[in-house]
Amino acid sequence: MEIKGSTALVTGANRGIGHAFARALIARGARKVYAGVRDPASVGDEDLTPLRLDVTVPEEVVAAAEAASDVTIVINNAGIGGFDTKLLTGSFDGAHEAMEINYFGTWAVSRAFAPVLARNGGGALINMLSTASWASRPDYPGYAASKAAQWSLTGALREGLREQGTLVIGVHASFVETDLSSFTDAPKISADDVAEQTMEALAHDRVEVLADERTRQVKHALSQPVEQ
Repeated sequence: MEIKGSTALVTGANRGIGHAFARALIARGARKVYAGVRDPASVGDEDLTPLRLDVTVPEEVVAAAEAASDVTIVINNAGIGGFDTKLLTGSFDGAHEAMEINYFGTWAVSRAFAPVLARNGGGALINMLSTASWASRPDYPGYAASKAAQWSLTGALREGLREQGTLVIGVHASFVETDLSSFTDAPKISADDVAEQTMEALAHDRVEVLADERTRQVKHALSQPVEQ
């Protein structure tokens, strides 16, 4: 897909991977990039167009689709860890929140903007997923479950939007240098690297990004016995 001259929406674009996506789009010649955020005042980048969008509030999702009716690229990046939910103890609140934002939020935005993309020629829908989509984690089971659900949704959207000509891309990465991964000292990839690989996939109509070696290893292991 041609990025130059496009109009994009990036959810959670005020920081981290979302801001890296937005800057990568600008660098590749996007005409306008909407920053879909809960608080428009949090968008300090003057090259972006702030757009109020809490992905868990249906009225705001509908209003955003009406306001950004010129969009040709949608990047579902808004997400949360939900790490407060432990496997065998404590409240499920964190896991519920992760599912609401990561899974249902992505679904709501995709539903609302699918007709917009169709009217504008098909365009592209990009979902920021995770290596955790494929690797169940006892230390953050709520997050992993939400990302597994989001991966399943991405496949359904790819099939469901094919007829209208919408390219659907799933982006998988393990730990990225953002606040979300600040809890671990594990090796991390930069947000800019994830964004650049995603732009390359978009430019060449590739439907999946495996952003780092750990992600590629986990994806390959899916065909191996469960014990491995």
